[in-house]
Amino acid sequence: MTDPTAAADEAARAAAKALQESGVSADADTIKLLFTEARTHYGWQDRDVSEETLRALYDIAKMGPTSMNQQPMRVVFIQSEDAKDRLEPCLMETNRPKMRTAPVTAIIAYDLNFWEELPTLFPPNPAAQDIFKNNSTAAQVNAFRNGTLQGAYFMLAARAVGLDVGAMSGFDNAKVDEEFFHGTSLKSNFLVNLGYADTSKIFRRLPRLAYDVACQTL
Repeated sequence: MTDPTAAADEAARAAAKALQESGVSADADTIKLLFTEARTHYGWQDRDVSEETLRALYDIAKMGPTSMNQQPMRVVFIQSEDAKDRLEPCLMETNRPKMRTAPVTAIIAYDLNFWEELPTLFPPNPAAQDIFKNNSTAAQVNAFRNGTLQGAYFMLAARAVGLDVGAMSGFDNAKVDEEFFHGTSLKSNFLVNLGYADTSKIFRRLPRLAYDVACQTL
């Protein structure tokens, strides 16, 4: 009788090898879309973002790697006027118009109790959750690190499905947590405005560090 786990592992290895041997890489337009020509946006067209698009965004973002497949990121999509009314007092004054005019603002959060899902997410080690269950420091460090990593995947996935992105950190995390996550194990990390940009609102691209300044080989 075939072991389904072994068969699944073998299929995964075959797929990875086939992708590697195909020599596929991102074309110039994809690199422009995700990185070199992509911009942080501050103004938005009056154009709705569908739930279908948000689901497609998440289904791409969730595939990015995290340590032990922890997947601690949780997302709250702020779309209704009532939800925006709740979020607005948590933001710095300069960020409130950006949020109000964006079709959607995503609260990128992380779950300190992510380890509860590890029996499902990381079956190779049935005892994985024990590493974090009684170690709040390890749980917090891993939740924040991997949740932030997933937040970066989230922004790239948004661009991949045709949305523009404007990340924001100018807000009171404690107020957001009290308003949206009171009594839960979730903590806010940062905000991401999503929609279709009004490109008249952007300004010149700011400098990036050169390779020789930021990198070294040892």
